[in-house]
Amino acid sequence: MNNIRQRPIPWDGAARAGTITEAQLAKIKAVDKVKREQRKQVVEGDLDGYRILFLGGPGTTGVLESASKRSDVIQYILVLLSDLLEGVPALVKALFRDPDPYQHLLPLLAHSNNSEDPIPLLTSTVLTTLMANSKDESASTERALPLVLSYLCGLVKNSNDAGLQDIAVMEYSSLLYGKSSRQLFWKQRSETVAPLIEILRKAAGVGGESSASLWSGNTATRSGGFEGISGGVGLQLLYHVLLVLWQLSFEAEDIGNDLDDEYDIVLLYTQLLRLSPKEKTTRLLLSTLYNLLDANPSTLLPTAVLARLPALLQNFSGRHLTDPDLQEDLEKLKEMLEEYQKTKTTFDEYVAEVQSGHLRWSPPHRHQVFWAENARKILEFENGEIPRKLADIMKKPWENDKAVLAIACNDVGCLVKEVPEKRYQLEKLGLKTRIMELMQDSDENVRWESLRALGGWLKYSFEGN
Repeated sequence: MNNIRQRPIPWDGAARAGTITEAQLAKIKAVDKVKREQRKQVVEGDLDGYRILFLGGPGTTGVLESASKRSDVIQYILVLLSDLLEGVPALVKALFRDPDPYQHLLPLLAHSNNSEDPIPLLTSTVLTTLMANSKDESASTERALPLVLSYLCGLVKNSNDAGLQDIAVMEYSSLLYGKSSRQLFWKQRSETVAPLIEILRKAAGVGGESSASLWSGNTATRSGGFEGISGGVGLQLLYHVLLVLWQLSFEAEDIGNDLDDEYDIVLLYTQLLRLSPKEKTTRLLLSTLYNLLDANPSTLLPTAVLARLPALLQNFSGRHLTDPDLQEDLEKLKEMLEEYQKTKTTFDEYVAEVQSGHLRWSPPHRHQVFWAENARKILEFENGEIPRKLADIMKKPWENDKAVLAIACNDVGCLVKEVPEKRYQLEKLGLKTRIMELMQDSDENVRWESLRALGGWLKYSFEGN
């Protein structure tokens, strides 16, 4: 922006060529290259005039529209407008007297396909400043915000330019000023949230395609993905991504379960806590986890235990922490988890594991007493939710973690063994057919467990005849 501010614009020539009018030129010169306080007085003394300068009015064309053929003028005007929106809060309100203050700005987000063109980026800054400083939630902002988010998500996905990624993520943060904008942000999560999760997975040293390595514990325990390591994530970008997701976590009651179902966020944040390089990142991680678990205790507390969060928090207690807010969040989280662990059962742990969508060889799977006591309860829980979830898990190929399929076959076999009269419930879900398919799997353990499961099925079939 500074380069554009310093660039000389031949204003008089632009006026003679009809690019801008004499009246527009007079208004620009009155605030151009003058001290901040003087600029503020000039604009506050003529708010309607400056609104019309940028946006136009009845029978009057705004400067962004009239100068549309001159990229240098448009760039300069956008920087000037951005400075004025930051320095003169009254102008922000004045622009909203226009029926649609975004009308001439939004098209500039798609000004050209040239990635070097600064106009779309400058426009996104103006739009973000306008929305954030006004905290506007009108219908026109609700229509404009998704377009701004779509533009910014393109920058976030550009992993070759960490500077642009960081600018976009900071603009996200500015835009999440209220419930309405956070809901719109979440509604576009495949564009907005998913790329942020990819950045965090990279920081945690996890491949983007699945959380298999996190669940199995096969990740680096030191700063695997952070700055200084090849292909790492810079601390500033990491902090800003965590800030955005912390802001989003204020909607945890509505989105917390989906956030974990779709992105394994509790598990991911537990791993990031292990690696967190600074207190400021640790504080955001703990605060976000607290918001999520506090709003969704019945579903996410079991997941947190499964992710081994309680043991990690105990380790934190031995560290010298200087941030009082961080210490408070740490204590609140520990208390919440300790209280839950006093009352939880192995059944709760098993349900949480299946609901997480990822199985590992935790103790219940191989425990005969567990199945004898809980098989019927598992089949009846929430009208058969657990076998349905097992069926969903088994539909996936799990190329990176074949153990999941082996464990699922084991569990289905145990259910058939303990409650043979309910095997038709499992057959209706396609589980018997899938187990027969897995007898041809490339993985030896999957073939063995599928054979064992089918053996139990056949045994009860023969006995029933």
